[in-house]
Amino acid sequence: PRRPWAKMAAGSGPGARELFAEGLLQFLRPAVRQLDRHVHSVRESQVELREHIDSLATELCRINEDQKVALDLDPYVKKLLNARRRVVLVNNILQNAQERLRRLNHSVAKETVRRRAMLEAGGYQGK
Repeated sequence: PRRPWAKMAAGSGPGARELFAEGLLQFLRPAVRQLDRHVHSVRESQVELREHIDSLATELCRINEDQKVALDLDPYVKKLLNARRRVVLVNNILQNAQERLRRLNHSVAKETVRRRAMLEAGGYQGK
């Protein structure tokens, strides 16, 4: 089969499938949470970087206006603004990824609760 793990889980009966699914969910949950924390940290860094770029661009404009000698800093300001635009784009991508991670984490938690309830209900019926 294409997915050997599915055959392994399915071939041992319903109890084994549930146990396998529970183990898989327990395995994924910490990874999803850790990834979410890392994405959050990167987003905070991106915001800080954007603020520094804005500050630097403002300072370059001020220096350019105050100079007695004609210095053309406009190309550098444009480069900074282009870098800022890219930082904003990356931040948007990270924000979308973080939202997908939150939804995945919620789905994993919901499925874990559902499966645990099914296992417990199955265990109580046999007694």
